[in-house]
Amino acid sequence: MENCYGIILAAGQGKRMKSKLPKVLHKICGKPMIDYVTDAVLSAGVKDFAVVVGHGADAVRDYLGSEIKTIYQDKQLGTGHAVMCCESFLNDKDGVVIILAGDAPLINSNTISNVLQYHTLNDFSATILTANTENPSGFGRIIRDGFGNVEKIVEDKDASEDEKKVKEINSGTYCFNIPELLFALKKINNNNVQGEYYLTDVIEILKKEGKKVGAYVSDFTEFMGVNSRIQLYEASVVMRDRINIRLMNEGVTIIDPKSTYIDANVKIGMDTIIYPNVIIEGNTLIGEECIIGPNSRIVDSIIENGVECQSSIILNSLVKSNAKIGPFAYIRPESEIGKEAKIGDFVEVKKSKIGDGTKIPHLTYVGDAEIGQGCNLGCGTITVNYDGTNKHKTIIGNKAFIGCNASIVAPVKIGNNAYIAAGSTITKDVPDGALAVARERQVNMEGWVERRGLWKK
Repeated sequence: MENCYGIILAAGQGKRMKSKLPKVLHKICGKPMIDYVTDAVLSAGVKDFAVVVGHGADAVRDYLGSEIKTIYQDKQLGTGHAVMCCESFLNDKDGVVIILAGDAPLINSNTISNVLQYHTLNDFSATILTANTENPSGFGRIIRDGFGNVEKIVEDKDASEDEKKVKEINSGTYCFNIPELLFALKKINNNNVQGEYYLTDVIEILKKEGKKVGAYVSDFTEFMGVNSRIQLYEASVVMRDRINIRLMNEGVTIIDPKSTYIDANVKIGMDTIIYPNVIIEGNTLIGEECIIGPNSRIVDSIIENGVECQSSIILNSLVKSNAKIGPFAYIRPESEIGKEAKIGDFVEVKKSKIGDGTKIPHLTYVGDAEIGQGCNLGCGTITVNYDGTNKHKTIIGNKAFIGCNASIVAPVKIGNNAYIAAGSTITKDVPDGALAVARERQVNMEGWVERRGLWKK
């Protein structure tokens, strides 16, 4: 949008959060609150904006990076003071600025676009985003005159008994014509209960100057501020519903949305089915026609089309198409599971590559290994990758067969089509097509039990 600018207020300490982390960096559905606001501003077409930082400024700056402008508010003396700190950002601009709260992560980019257009088309000097709520306690009230025009905003702590009964509240988001905002900022004072400079006073000043002030009414949930862990949870509930509804509209079946947790950046293909009690986090990408069974957790992973995952954990890994995972499998970071591979119950895979069509059905540990295509690893197989100091690699060729309870002591290579006898401990390379037996020859000592007096009658 041309001549449209933004200011995001993110300097507050958030004492009620009881946290060392700056308030705006607390996450909702996997994203810090400040990200939701900056993303909404950018999606609305506002390309030039600044974030006001104060408490925990270094941490917020480090998180935002050098591409986003930040302005330091040395003392948190209210919203008006925060905008005063932006004078150098605004001075050379002639247009409209939208001011938003960094701790109100539910704002929608469409709402930002709509209010900017509403403000411009109606030639307002200021436009307040408002909402109606049955419980306005704690919010500034929108006071209108007998003709329905906005007269002023009164903060909750400064409101009279009659004013406290008003149910239209100030969202904390405003549009201003920049020259008129700068003019009014020079006239505000801190003569109030809090001893702070309220941005809301700008509205009353502009009204007294005969300027037009509008109000754009939107959904209350968009302006839910987060000042405590309880409010963080409440905002998370709304965001989770939004995410699940979006995915279902895109063709994903979520059997029980209330028991399903999916982060904001997750992408899921159509005709995938998500069962109850599933957790999908981070930048996970799940393909089409997958089945994600109950009690599964997937984090920062790529799951290709047709994968079935039952009651398992997948972390920072790649699972290729039509593979089957679980139940009760644990895929640790930097693993790659090949096409149509089977990782069964109580199998742990750590930093390993499993070839296409390979089957590891149950009770097996594979760590720091490369396993070829079409292999079979029997129950109880272990790649012994750690010598107490260093990790070592196991390489198994294509179509190898590993018998039950085999220990493969790395570093070692097992060739294509090789066989490992059950119960073997392999410490040397095995050539292609060889059978490796590494165990004591069986000896039967007849009569041993009776001689020991252990025979049970």
